[in-house]
Amino acid sequence: MSHDPFTLFERHINPGLAGLLRFTGLDRIESHAEGPYVWDTTGKRYLDFLGLYGTLNLGHRHPKVVEAVKAQLERMPMSVRVLVSEPTARLAARLAEITPEGLEMVFFGNSGAEAVEAAIKLARAYTGKPGIVTTQGGFHGKTMGALSLTPKPEYQDPAKPLLPGVKAVPYGDLEALEAAIDEETAAVIVEPIQGEGGIRVPPDGYLKGVRELTREKGVLMIADEVQTGLGRTGKLFGVDWEEVAPDLMTLAKALGGGVMPIGACVGRREVFEIFKQNPLFHSSTFGGNPLAAAAALAAIEVTLEENLPQRALEMGSYLMAGLKELKAQYPHLIEDVRGRGLMLGVEFTDADIGALVVAELAERGVITAFGLNNPKVVRLEPPLIIGKEHVDEALSAFSESLKATEKALEGLLG
Repeated sequence: MSHDPFTLFERHINPGLAGLLRFTGLDRIESHAEGPYVWDTTGKRYLDFLGLYGTLNLGHRHPKVVEAVKAQLERMPMSVRVLVSEPTARLAARLAEITPEGLEMVFFGNSGAEAVEAAIKLARAYTGKPGIVTTQGGFHGKTMGALSLTPKPEYQDPAKPLLPGVKAVPYGDLEALEAAIDEETAAVIVEPIQGEGGIRVPPDGYLKGVRELTREKGVLMIADEVQTGLGRTGKLFGVDWEEVAPDLMTLAKALGGGVMPIGACVGRREVFEIFKQNPLFHSSTFGGNPLAAAAALAAIEVTLEENLPQRALEMGSYLMAGLKELKAQYPHLIEDVRGRGLMLGVEFTDADIGALVVAELAERGVITAFGLNNPKVVRLEPPLIIGKEHVDEALSAFSESLKATEKALEGLLG
């Protein structure tokens, strides 16, 4: 039997994904990482412009986060759960301080999907109603409840029947949203920018409109900030662009500082009222464990101390300008360039062209990926710590990759 890790992955974990990695030239074994760079076991260096789908806001192995986790590891890595964990309590208080006004209570899980599951349960318990309105192209996770709010047949159909009472409306369309809300609706869930949907930025005023509409109709607004949260878009939270305070907010990805997995559902005190009567209404053995909480506390401080939202704006603007120049040079390949901060997407005229560009970028040592709900879009979500030299390196590789893709297409077309 082969002991090659890629063969073992293909044989025992996911043969389909292994094939996709092979096609895009990423059938390599990762070795180590530092800042915005990753090395494989052959010694090849990659510039990470995917950032674990928006997780690595601080880059790989940020020293302050690693130090905080090491210190907690020496004391107590896991909570016994029948005593109170200090890092977990302090993290909850810190989140109450930095999230939009009125969000004071926190449930901790281990991922974005778990945070969404908690939000669904809390919304139903608080309102006594079952219905959730989501958006087409939205992505909220792949556990059963979260999957029910992620309207893509390829993910949903093999797992049906899903959670009943879910309606999907076009993203950015307030009229459609208003028509979908009825007496059975508990909540509306929305991403400030759709990530997997192809880095779709809503029209100005949309988030404020969702907030006003949900308040008027007496239903909850859930802001899914799993990918947009903690500086990615140029503000600490995506809803901050329109000064919106939702009833519930889901966080994960960057919250763990790129070192530990953690998810959080932050909400208004009254929405968490059920925990007074039923303290075990929802729970997670590992959720908000001391190691993850220590990482998150350090990640928040680094984000604020280094003013990373502002850095995301500056570097994002620089990257966007370079990508728009490439769009002007290759209008037959690139359909659109969009995004906010360092959450950018390049939409190609065809999904296969996007896949070829991802492969060409990997060949040139730049890691990217396409949106799960929109494969025509290659997303760029590098660490917020990057400098102009990293952007220049990525743009140079992008330019060469487009040139190579164009040549390959010419060869295919004869």
